[in-house]
Amino acid sequence: MLVSSVAMLSACSDFFEQESDHVIYADQSHLDNASDTIWSVAGIMNKLQALTDRTVLLGEMRADLMDITDVTNSDLRDVALFNVGDDNRYNQPRDYYAVINNCNYFIANADTALRNNRNQHIFLKEYAAVKAFRAWTYLQLVLNYGQVPFVTEPILTKEAAENYEAAFIAGSNGARKDIAGVCDYFINDLKGLEDVERPGYGTIRNTDSRLFYFPIYVLLGELNLWAGHYRDAAWYYYQYISKRNGLNSSYPTGTNAVSWYNSGGTSWLVTLDAWSSGSFYNESFTRNGELITMMPMDSIPSEGNYSQLRNIFNSTLDNDLLVSAVPSQAMFDLSAAQTYCMVKQEAGAYNRDTTYAPAGLSNHRSGDLRLSAIYSSQSGTYSTSSSSRHIDNYQQIQKYASRNVHLWRRTMVYAHMAEALNAAGFPRFAYALLATGVNNRTLEQDIIPYYPADSTWLRRFDFPTTEYVLATWLGSNLNENTQGLHNRGCGFSPANKYYRLPDQPGAPEREAVLDSLGNLKGYIYPVETAERVALQQEGVEKMLIDELGLEFAFEGQRYYDLMRFALRRGEPAFLAERIYNRRGAEGYDGLKAEIEATGHSLYDTRNWYLKWQGKIGY
Repeated sequence: MLVSSVAMLSACSDFFEQESDHVIYADQSHLDNASDTIWSVAGIMNKLQALTDRTVLLGEMRADLMDITDVTNSDLRDVALFNVGDDNRYNQPRDYYAVINNCNYFIANADTALRNNRNQHIFLKEYAAVKAFRAWTYLQLVLNYGQVPFVTEPILTKEAAENYEAAFIAGSNGARKDIAGVCDYFINDLKGLEDVERPGYGTIRNTDSRLFYFPIYVLLGELNLWAGHYRDAAWYYYQYISKRNGLNSSYPTGTNAVSWYNSGGTSWLVTLDAWSSGSFYNESFTRNGELITMMPMDSIPSEGNYSQLRNIFNSTLDNDLLVSAVPSQAMFDLSAAQTYCMVKQEAGAYNRDTTYAPAGLSNHRSGDLRLSAIYSSQSGTYSTSSSSRHIDNYQQIQKYASRNVHLWRRTMVYAHMAEALNAAGFPRFAYALLATGVNNRTLEQDIIPYYPADSTWLRRFDFPTTEYVLATWLGSNLNENTQGLHNRGCGFSPANKYYRLPDQPGAPEREAVLDSLGNLKGYIYPVETAERVALQQEGVEKMLIDELGLEFAFEGQRYYDLMRFALRRGEPAFLAERIYNRRGAEGYDGLKAEIEATGHSLYDTRNWYLKWQGKIGY
C-alpha cells in the first residue's frame, strides 16, 4: 500500500522538501497493483486541491474585472496591486512542485506494460491522467512565474536535489524553462495519449469522478495556444469537440442564454435565465453537459482542502457577510457597452421586428445579461446568530455556489478555438463561432470560399448540419442546439447591426448568382487581401477579449487571457491599460500610481510574474 515517506532534504528544500506526506509512493520499486496505482492518483489530486483557490485568485485579482474591498486580507490585496512578497500565502511555488514531484514519481514507476486477460493495458488511463496533471500544473506554474525550474524525474534524495540545484543554478541541461519551453515540452510529452479514456471510479461525493481529470485534447489545445501554434491549437480543440462523446458524435454549444422575456411587447422588466443553471450548477457528466473539468473540494474547513472562494466572493456567515472581492467598474462598463438585440415576431405574422435594449436599466441589465444573471448586490439590514446590522453590500456571485471549483467547460473550448482560428488567419471562422454558430453549411457558404488556398485544411473541421442545428430568430425548431457564443447574453447576434465582422468601408461582399427563375445558384466571392484579413483579425480580437470577459468573468481566467493576447501582439500596454482602468476612467490615474509606486510598472513584462526568493521568476 501507499504511504511511505522520505527524509527532509537540506538542498533545494524550498521546492522539493519532503515532509511526512510531501511525496507519496509505494514501498515497491513499481506501482504495479490497483491499490497502489489508484491511491497514488488520489494522492496527487489531493495536492492539486491546494492549488485550486490560488489558480482562480491569481487569475482574477490581478486582472481588470475584479477589485478589492476594505476587508480584503493583505495578501490578496498585494496580489491585486502587484506587490507580492516572498511570504505571501499565494506565492508558494513548493505547492506546485509537490504535485510535480509526485507526478514524476508515478510516471517513472507505474507499470504500464501490465495487461489484463483481454490484453488491455491496466494502468494506461491513470498514466495518461497523471501526465495531464503534470502538464497542467507546469503550465499554471510558468504562467505565474514566467520562467521556472524544470525537472521531470522524481527527486527523492538529498543527492538528487543537490545535483538538480547545481544544474538549475548553472542554467544547464534544460533545468529552467519559460512559457514556450514548457508548452513545447508537454506538447511532445502528451502526444499519443490523446484518445486514452479518463479513469472512471464511479461517483465520489455525488460527483462523477470523470470530471476530475484534464482531457488531453483540450490540454494540447491550451499548450499550443500559448506556444503560438494556432492551427494546431484549433485542431486539438476541434478534436475534443468531435470525439468527446465518441466517434461520429457531436458536442454542440447548446442554445442556453439569458434573454429578455417577450410576449408580443417589450417591457424590459423580466429576463429568463437558461444560461447559469446549465453552465454552473450542473455537476453531472452528461452527453451535452457544460462542465469538463472541476476540482472536488471538501465540504467543511476542518477537512483541509476547503475552498474559500465562496467566502471571498459571496456574503456568508463565515465572512460575517463581508466580501473580499467585488466586480470592478471595468466589469460593469464592459457589460453595459454591449448591445442586446431582440428579434420579435409580430402577432400572427412572420415579420421580423428588430429592437435593442435601452441603456440605463436597473440591476446591470443594459447590454449583456450574463452579469445580471450571476451577480447581485443589495444593501439592507441582515441578521446573524449574534447580531443584526446594516450591510451596504450583501453580494452573491452564483458561479461560486458549489463547494467544488469548475476549471474548464465547453464554452471555453469553443472560445479558445475561435481565438486560435483568428490568430491563424481565419477571422471569418472565428466571427461565425461568436455570432452565428457553425455547421457545415456555414463553413461551405460563409467561410471556406474566402480562403481558397486553405480549403483542404478547413474542411477537416466537420460539423454535420444534422448534428449542429443553428438557432434561428424564431427559435421554432426544437432541434436547434448551436448558437454564436455572444448570443448567450446579447440576444440574436446574426440580426444585430452593431455586431458585425469588422471590415474596410465599402469592402465587397459575396454576390448572389441567380438562375433565370430567380433561384439562387451560388455566390461569387471577393478575394481577401492580406490587408483586409489583418483588419478583420484586429476587430475580431477585440470581440474575443470582450467575449472572454463576459462569459468567464470571475472564473480565474481573465489575467491569463490578457497576458496571452498582449504577448501575441507584442504589446504590453494591451494588458497594462486594461488593468490600470480597473476602476474606470476616474480611478485610472490613482490605481496606476498605486501599482507603479511599488516599482512594478505593468508596461514591463517582467512585472507580470511572481518572484520568490530570487530562485524563481524574472
